[in-house]
Amino acid sequence: MKKIQIKLIIPIASLLVCLVYACRKDMLNRPILQSLSPNIVANKTGVESLLIGTYSLLDGVGGNGGGINAAGSNWLFGSVTAGDAYKGSEPSDGGNDILPVGNFTYSTSNPYIRDKYRLCFNGVSRANDVLRTLPLAKDISADDVKRITGEARFLRGYYYMELKKMYNMIPYIDETQTDANQPNDKDIWPNIEADLQAGIDNIPALQSQKGRANKWIAMAYLAKAKMFQHKFAEAKALYDNLIPNGTKPSGDHFALNDNMQKNFSPQAGQKNSVESVFAAQSSVNDNSGGNNGNTGDELNFPYNSGPGACCGFFNPSQSLGNSFKTDGDGLPLFTTFNSGKKVSGKTDPYTGTLDPRIDITMGRPNIPYLDWGNPPASWIRDPTDGVFNPRKNVYSSAEKGTNSSTENYWAANEVTSNNINLMRWSDVLLMAAEAEVEVGSTDKALEYVNMVRNRAANPVWWVYKNSAYDPSKSEYTTKTTPADNYLVKPYPAGAFANKTYARTAIHFERKLELAMEGQRFFDLQRWDQGTGSMADEINAFFAYDINVNSQLNGAHFTKGKNEYYAIPQSEIDLSGSKGASKLKQNPGY
Repeated sequence: MKKIQIKLIIPIASLLVCLVYACRKDMLNRPILQSLSPNIVANKTGVESLLIGTYSLLDGVGGNGGGINAAGSNWLFGSVTAGDAYKGSEPSDGGNDILPVGNFTYSTSNPYIRDKYRLCFNGVSRANDVLRTLPLAKDISADDVKRITGEARFLRGYYYMELKKMYNMIPYIDETQTDANQPNDKDIWPNIEADLQAGIDNIPALQSQKGRANKWIAMAYLAKAKMFQHKFAEAKALYDNLIPNGTKPSGDHFALNDNMQKNFSPQAGQKNSVESVFAAQSSVNDNSGGNNGNTGDELNFPYNSGPGACCGFFNPSQSLGNSFKTDGDGLPLFTTFNSGKKVSGKTDPYTGTLDPRIDITMGRPNIPYLDWGNPPASWIRDPTDGVFNPRKNVYSSAEKGTNSSTENYWAANEVTSNNINLMRWSDVLLMAAEAEVEVGSTDKALEYVNMVRNRAANPVWWVYKNSAYDPSKSEYTTKTTPADNYLVKPYPAGAFANKTYARTAIHFERKLELAMEGQRFFDLQRWDQGTGSMADEINAFFAYDINVNSQLNGAHFTKGKNEYYAIPQSEIDLSGSKGASKLKQNPGY
């Protein structure tokens, strides 16, 4: 499914005006539209266009507040803030807005905090427009009414879930309300669950377009919502249905790709694979002026001559690199990964064994980077950025101009056809493993985790030296010399008998498997539950990595405050424009 090229609701309405009324002589006598007019879009074409417009904000671009500030990948809010990565670039570039978010020193008027809030509520508003307009259309079949209702409510639930994860206490506004100025005095998890359940109940399993949701995707998100609330038994019941039976909109069963690299390929034939549960769709060179590409991540490329050629943001952290160390049994070092020598240290680097996922997660000195060769030192924009480059969002040299944009856009080389992985099947399996540890079988949890680790141990996708890279297969053609001393193995039978150990192993597996995918902050948040574990991990990251990155100076995570972001002050002010403010600020701000 192509992302809609005109991303504002008013231009969509204007386009439909032309389609519907172009031959009407009285068209010029009609009043200028200041808002969406239901009588214009109250037909199947109009409603479907509104629905596509709702999908189009999944990448965080378009509408009110969209762009780099609200990227659907959550690269800043989910990864930089949790120690996956540094801001990157030069200290002054983004130093007044991006850096304070990563260091938890931001003000309540920070534009990134504000724009993510606005973008997600714009998605809610678009979903509500679909639901308000749908009953007015008389040319839509009952089956399509049911499907569209389910998709719109699923998407509304998705955007509200993003808001809940970010800001916790937010107002819930549905299609029946005419006043959007509502208080944030209630927990909206029940509303989110109801919307996601409506997706399960109304969207068919089979869909005509790859990018659309289906009932199983809605079920995956409902299960994740349950996990955020620690409703482990309810989540397990959903996973028990989803894992053996769940299918993609095409009808293919969800599964792990044998080749992990395919999850991050921009090639049309590899995107929306069996491992892709839900993704924001991207395309380039389609006469959209770059607007259909993954512009939310356009800063996150190596500097100078590599893919993108700019802008040196989102450099993986030293702590993350060290996290891929393994012991003699090919298992991770949960608490001692930062002890001893640094992975890819500039002097006297670590030479022990590593989980091969490190080289699909980050570019490292002296390690092949797709078909670009070994990353040169010039790809690092500033010494504060460490030594690693982002890798999951890039394209190969052979794909430049095909899967990167050549359109008239200020940063064309940074606009790619890479889909944004909003949920992968490995995410589902590891969530299910958590639920099993809490209310099910630790042996089943071990099975799910080892499915992910066995794929990591599959040498088909590893990085190899002295080999060409084939982007059509997302693998190196000559698999003779692994690029480093790789060793990863499954956990042995019975390893999860101790539930505390099992939890730690699953939490660390998510760190490795989903690194740089905007997940870590929200994982730490849902595990914390007031214990302070989130503050402990993030402050430990600051304490270690300040020795690498001086931009972390003054960074500190405050327990009881920074688990959620601030409600934007502009929204609080707006809620009180006609009296007392209806929105209340989160604790500590």
